[in-house]
Amino acid sequence: MQTKETRGLVLYNRPFREDDKLVKIFTESSGKHMFFVRHAGNSKLSSVIQPLTVADFILKINDTGLSYIEDYKEVSLFKEINADIYKLAYASYLVALTDAALPDASFDASLFAFLVKTLELMDEGLDYEILTNIFEIQILERFGVQLNFHECCICHRVGLAFDFSHRYSGLLCPEHYEKDEHRSHLDPNVPYLLDRFQSLRFEDLKTISVKSEMKRKLRTFIDALYEDYVGLHLKSKKFIDDLDKWGSVMKKD
Repeated sequence: MQTKETRGLVLYNRPFREDDKLVKIFTESSGKHMFFVRHAGNSKLSSVIQPLTVADFILKINDTGLSYIEDYKEVSLFKEINADIYKLAYASYLVALTDAALPDASFDASLFAFLVKTLELMDEGLDYEILTNIFEIQILERFGVQLNFHECCICHRVGLAFDFSHRYSGLLCPEHYEKDEHRSHLDPNVPYLLDRFQSLRFEDLKTISVKSEMKRKLRTFIDALYEDYVGLHLKSKKFIDDLDKWGSVMKKD
């Protein structure tokens, strides 16, 4: 067991035995680990082990089994996210997606930075739906899925009205649509945006504006990608899918 000081993001916690808790933390320097907190309700750690909390932790990390939180400092909270049920639902989904994409104890500082920055931008008020789409597309590689949304997979031409072929796992230009009679029949703006999403820099995010109808098209297609290539079914994603229904009920109340 080694002691480390590292920045970390709390992914979730769950009850364990009586008043104890298990806390999953994604650390910048050591990946994800499960931490045991005894008497969590009365512990000095009670406020810092809540989901979506970022802090500089002092940790005792065990290579196998449970690890322990020694202390913490420099706590950051996503106040705007926690105050909005929609933002919170999308942020929770990003956290669950990250947990599913990365094996425990696997070092991935770039993914840690990407997740935290995405949450920060969401907290600042940027479009949480588009931020989620960008995150979903860029994290696909962590699931072993590499898709090219930039060029025709047959002739490699770029800048055309592309459609997506699940058969070829890539784009088809108009001259090669006939290669797959079951192609997706996408609005050409969908692969165009996904191409941008794959290589987008953080400083470019504030300039992106997408209309509601296009958001629906993106959501439908990305869901199809995850169903066909990843096969992941997260409870947090199901909650997002039901948000419109929940929103209607809340408005009536």
